[in-house]
Amino acid sequence: MLRIKRLGICDYAPVWRDMQAYNTRRDSNSEDQLWLLQHTPVFTLGMNGKAQHVLAPGDIPVISIDRGGQVTYHGPGQLVAYVHFDLRRLGIGVRQLVEILEHSVIHWLGQCGVSAHGRRDAPGVYVEGAKIAALGLRIKGGCSYHGLSLNVNMDLEPFTRINPCGYEGMKVTQLADLGILRSVDEVAREWLPCLVSQLNYAACIES
Repeated sequence: MLRIKRLGICDYAPVWRDMQAYNTRRDSNSEDQLWLLQHTPVFTLGMNGKAQHVLAPGDIPVISIDRGGQVTYHGPGQLVAYVHFDLRRLGIGVRQLVEILEHSVIHWLGQCGVSAHGRRDAPGVYVEGAKIAALGLRIKGGCSYHGLSLNVNMDLEPFTRINPCGYEGMKVTQLADLGILRSVDEVAREWLPCLVSQLNYAACIES
């Protein structure tokens, strides 16, 4: 069973602590969960992140966290999906989870008439070379947390203050700029079946 939790707009640090706490206390009988939310403005720097990729954060906080990857930005108008999955129970590995997340976005974009692709050297989803979705995961005890962010309709200026995902000059785009005019909640509702269809859950429950 997969429990889906819609959390609204949240500050980053409390949600991060809640992710860590859920991963720590869960066992082989714990349910998998998918947390859907937006964050107030924040830059997050992964475990391998280099401070040199944070160019000019200004008044936006920078938080060093325990996921993989480099630096990214979260803010209102971006769909964030945190995946609390027991990979052993699902029978998948880390690379397969990355591909499942990427393919779910690529498939949904295809339904909207937009061609997108992934990159093996830089996980995420790209449209004409510009990044529209970023991935960052932590696996602990065979279970995942952190996850996926998809740019819906947001202020993209903060991405110019960093080297997104550690790549100088990487272009960033969003659904609104591609003519896909949806709210974050609408995108979550439409994208969710594209993710769940790739996973072996008997049921999905919202709470």
